[in-house]
Amino acid sequence: MIEENENLQVNEIESAREIAQTAQSLFRRGYSFGTAGNISVRVGERILVSPTNSSFEDLTEHSLSVVDLTGKFLEGPAPSKETHFHIALYEQRPEIRAVVHLHSTYATAVSCLPVTDPNDALPVFTPYFAMRIPCLPVVPYLRPGHRGLADSVRQAARLSPAMLLKNHGPITSGKTLREASALAEELEEQAKLYFLLRGSGEVLTSEQIAELRETSRS
Repeated sequence: MIEENENLQVNEIESAREIAQTAQSLFRRGYSFGTAGNISVRVGERILVSPTNSSFEDLTEHSLSVVDLTGKFLEGPAPSKETHFHIALYEQRPEIRAVVHLHSTYATAVSCLPVTDPNDALPVFTPYFAMRIPCLPVVPYLRPGHRGLADSVRQAARLSPAMLLKNHGPITSGKTLREASALAEELEEQAKLYFLLRGSGEVLTSEQIAELRETSRS
């Protein structure tokens, strides 16, 4: 049973509830399983993050860990051993307020393929993927929890709010938790299309992609 955290600050309660609701929704819909994955939200100078060895299925607003922006543990149960790469994302992309790391099936399968372009792992089949993800970098493999992942994630975050950890799974980030989780879903569906089409799909042209991205910025 996960230790409960009853010491959240007043301005953190709503974010804690949103984390729990989002995590449970992702679990129910098959984007997470077992104790795989982790999720966080930055509130001011503090980060609410799922605990180590926890399941998205039973995460609640009272079962979150709290760390500061340096990763120092503040309260609650022990934080995810991968909190360090969440912090790297918050450092590199100061506009974001949420990070979602999943082991969703199709995106993880893409991460297990040979890397042909380390800066962009998937072809673009659909408009919304083109508009939301500028590219999909692949972070070189290191074991889960390895501190070196933070530096590699920080470099990938300079290119995109979404990335793949080699042979591990996807990470997405956003200005809100809704945005970060929606990006994770968009990535999973694009990865699914990649395998369903088996190389026979017609990708969007560079001109079409440029038009979509220009339109999304205006």
